[in-house]
Amino acid sequence: MDNARKKALQQAYREKKQLFGVYAVRCAPAGKVFVAASRNLDKQQNSLFFQLRAGGHPNKNLQALWNAHGEQGFAFDALEEVTDENPLLIDGLLKDRTAHWLKALNAEPVIG
Repeated sequence: MDNARKKALQQAYREKKQLFGVYAVRCAPAGKVFVAASRNLDKQQNSLFFQLRAGGHPNKNLQALWNAHGEQGFAFDALEEVTDENPLLIDGLLKDRTAHWLKALNAEPVIG
């Protein structure tokens, strides 16, 4: 790959807009749902599953289910993308939408 192509790819990566949103992690065998917000929805599943594979996730219930059922028992779903023209409002919107989904799905928080 030539230098111009590398620079173009790096620039495109830097300019890529982060996706803010709310996601769910479902453990079908246990019938449990966990919900949380993310400031980088595109990369959240990789990060979360990495922690669970390593056995170091802070939510002990989620980690125990992972240990019992393995990765094949889990599904990651992006529930909602959250956007606003004012970046100062994003945190509040994420908090509100997370609360909505926790209640709607009768879920537990991912970090609990």
